[in-house]
Amino acid sequence: MSKEDSLVGLDVILKQLGPFGKYNVVNYVLLLFPCFLAGMYGQVFVFEASDINYRCEIEECETEHVYNSTWLQYAIPKDKDGLSKCNRYDTYENITLINNGTCTADFFNTSTNLKCNSYVYSDEDSAVKDFNLGCQNWKRTLIGTFHNSGLFVALPLTGILSDRFGRKLALSVTSLMNCIFGLLRSFSPNYLMMVVCEFVEAALGAGAYTTAFVLAMELVGPKGRVFGNTLINFVFVFGLMTLSGLSWILQDWRTLLRVIYTPACLVFSYIWLLNESVRWLLSKGRHAEAIAILEKAAKMNKVELSEEVFLPLKDFKKSKEVDEEKLKQKAEKPSVFFQVIKSNIIIMRLMACSFLWITCTFVYYGLSINSVSLAGNKYINFMLVAFIEIPANIMCLLVLDRFGRKRVMIITYILSACLCIGLSFLPPGHQWWSLCIYLSGKFSITVAYSSVYIYVSEVFPTNVRQSLLAVCSSTGRIGSTLAPLTPMLALYYDNLPAIFFGTLAVMAGLLVFALPETINVPLPDTIEEAEMISKRRTAKESA
Repeated sequence: MSKEDSLVGLDVILKQLGPFGKYNVVNYVLLLFPCFLAGMYGQVFVFEASDINYRCEIEECETEHVYNSTWLQYAIPKDKDGLSKCNRYDTYENITLINNGTCTADFFNTSTNLKCNSYVYSDEDSAVKDFNLGCQNWKRTLIGTFHNSGLFVALPLTGILSDRFGRKLALSVTSLMNCIFGLLRSFSPNYLMMVVCEFVEAALGAGAYTTAFVLAMELVGPKGRVFGNTLINFVFVFGLMTLSGLSWILQDWRTLLRVIYTPACLVFSYIWLLNESVRWLLSKGRHAEAIAILEKAAKMNKVELSEEVFLPLKDFKKSKEVDEEKLKQKAEKPSVFFQVIKSNIIIMRLMACSFLWITCTFVYYGLSINSVSLAGNKYINFMLVAFIEIPANIMCLLVLDRFGRKRVMIITYILSACLCIGLSFLPPGHQWWSLCIYLSGKFSITVAYSSVYIYVSEVFPTNVRQSLLAVCSSTGRIGSTLAPLTPMLALYYDNLPAIFFGTLAVMAGLLVFALPETINVPLPDTIEEAEMISKRRTAKESA
């Protein structure tokens, strides 16, 4: 009896245990907590280094260094948003202050503009104020770039750790790194320490979400995956909204970091509280531990499992000769990495899924960054952008198991493309129409993003699932890294960002046609099983 046979038998056991028993609920609640925290950690830099109001310091006129003064209209030129942040008027020579030291219009030479040397900041809280980043937007946005750059390290590193040493250990360690470097960042005395901690915290801790996601997907059978994915997305969105609410209430980025990162230390206790993935244990040949966990699950769920369902596992454990033979065969077989490299089907699938992920992150974050129609309170706007993901995820729950993964991804990618390109042709002055189209575009790409996440977890085998998912996810960060640059395209043509979003979404939608359907297909545990998904599709098409 081989490992592959025992892994196939696991889906039968999971079906008997049921998708919503007490064991599943308890473990899912534990896994949802780090997903909730990840919702805050992924975009906290938006409130850490938010763009605030500031102006040039006019040394000749400052008496109390307050942000608003009546004479500012004479000292600072106007731009499209009001008074300029980075320029001031020159002063005339040999002129003295009058009216008890108050500057007047006669004091300034409005024909000559000067760059600011120092700044006066508003009462708003931001790292921009703490580290004097006035008119250095590249430094401000670089904080988010450093975070996203850390993900290129985090996701592959966590994938290797998870696939080699277990999901439970990977989740506990990465959460501890979040806690340590998130709290350390809150005490940053300067800009350099802040960006270094931003990178390291993401590089060592951002993989907690993908680890929790994979562990949750392996906890249930095929029928429970979509519902489980929807729950994870809900708590992630709730994390985003909580981040905005806490930022609004606290109004202090250092306090905010300490409040949201302290709970991550509690997740380290999962190394003792959480059960390891049974599917991972079986893939490693640790059958005794897997059987003990399944028996515990059956007891908690009050389900009587027949002896027959355990036979593939117990027969493997009892037969020493079979063990030795399989170990010998394993030694003779090439490593899993080389098996993946040699499989053209898996390599092409990996490239396609990576492109789908890049498109999702590029359009998803790009729409948020370019959402100029959502004017007003930045905290409410952030909540609205996050809230639209809730009905999108409900839609995923309703349609993925009914219409299949492929059809949903094709429709949502193409729809998102049409909405983005349509937004570029909307005449100026139609604010409500722009808002509706924008939210619809965000809705569509969110459905596509959620569908891609669950689809990628279904098309790769167990022994490399987390690693290949991490490759797709980390490659997809190219999109989120490039998205902040898209407003610069508008300098050349106003509608160029929307056209870029739409073009990429169309290409992704067409690419999905070449991928296999995974609805109600058991999770593949080996390279061969993963390849068979495509072969079954080819056989059906030729029949």
